[in-house]
Amino acid sequence: MTNFLEPTDAEAVQRASGCLRGWRREHQGLKVAVVYGPLSREDQLYSNECPVEQRSSTALAESLASLGVWFKILNPTVPSFIQEVTQYDVVLSNLHGPFGEDGRLQGLLDFLRVPYCGSGVSASAVAADKILCKRVMETLRVPTPDWRVWDGGPAEWDGGRVMVKDPLGGSSVGMTLVHEEVGFAEALKVAAGMEKSPVLIETFTPGTPVTVGLLELPTGEALVFPPLATDVHEAEFYDAETKLDADSQGSVPVAPAELDPSVLTQLLGHAKTLWDGLGLRGQARVDFMVTGADEVYALEVNSTPGMSWGSNYVTGAVLCGLSHSDVVLAMLHEALARRPYDVPLPAPVFTSTSPVREAAA
Repeated sequence: MTNFLEPTDAEAVQRASGCLRGWRREHQGLKVAVVYGPLSREDQLYSNECPVEQRSSTALAESLASLGVWFKILNPTVPSFIQEVTQYDVVLSNLHGPFGEDGRLQGLLDFLRVPYCGSGVSASAVAADKILCKRVMETLRVPTPDWRVWDGGPAEWDGGRVMVKDPLGGSSVGMTLVHEEVGFAEALKVAAGMEKSPVLIETFTPGTPVTVGLLELPTGEALVFPPLATDVHEAEFYDAETKLDADSQGSVPVAPAELDPSVLTQLLGHAKTLWDGLGLRGQARVDFMVTGADEVYALEVNSTPGMSWGSNYVTGAVLCGLSHSDVVLAMLHEALARRPYDVPLPAPVFTSTSPVREAAA
């Protein structure tokens, strides 16, 4: 079981910061590959719509530069990616959704014997799949809104408002709040996408979105950030357009959640349960909904939280006394302090004539 630090334990946070700075001095020649590119629908959205200064890759690059770490941003959609990524000491990925956050990139890096920040294959895969994660939440007795799965066939409308979700989509991409039966079938089609994947249908739970971040420190303990409440006052729910904030209107204020102490205790407790239950490591963020009656429901787990300057995750870290660069150092430390790979595999050999498989037209 993980030993957790409360967000109010300032002394422990200061000790961890000191350890991280000492560790940085011992790793001056570190080579870091920052993996970022338009792979999933979510990442395509950010690449196409989000201003460069608001991207996680920009903030990560600036923090790494301030730390004096040698790094390069690698695009996973180019043919040379696999060959090039093996040349680095550690990978810091900020990919989201399929192939980046769902265990597949993690499995590739394990096979290539390249250390990487954050959760491994199984935890990443379960956290990224909202349906699988729902099942784990129920097993762990973490409350979550009622749900069902649609995998084709007749679409049955039960009369209540529902959130229709792409199980592998992040940043609310492919998500629709459905009020009436007339829009139900179209919402299912959007969520299923071209792959016609199963769709998560979740009972709509009105309330305040609250998020809790966690970060593994060099002591092996996990720091739990203070719960942050999101005030969504210009949209029906925290949708993709609102999260993107491409016009920099700042229409979604984020602040420490002003909730009853018993509710805050529930939030922190459920976040800890999911960290241990899923086997998360490095960093993660758990999203909740708190109703007007102070009922707490877990919505999803993000094993690769956004790292832009103003992201919920970074805001939570700052409230604990950690800077963006402190968080980056903690992520790198966790990756490189992990047990080394102990199963021998042949080192991959790449040639300039290696075939490249193109996507089907």
